[in-house]
Amino acid sequence: MKSRSLSFTFCFTLLVACFLLSSPVMAQDQGLININTAPVEVLVELDGIGETLAQRIVTYREDNPFESIEEIMEVKGIGQKTFEGIKARITVE
Repeated sequence: MKSRSLSFTFCFTLLVACFLLSSPVMAQDQGLININTAPVEVLVELDGIGETLAQRIVTYREDNPFESIEEIMEVKGIGQKTFEGIKARITVE
């Protein structure tokens, strides 16, 4: 009985870990936000990105997926200052 409980706990923990680590929004091993896949609710977690800018990012990438993080400055309202504040937290992978 004790062995079955321990086995179940291990499997459950492994399943939860796999789920958390496989998020398409976060880049593997770095915890970065993928600006090509993140929904508005995640993009607003970035410094200086409110709901309006987050929606502009989503709209922009629908026609033009980002090829580099610097390209986010093509989105109206995101300039060098905002980019400097978020560049360490974003990716396009």
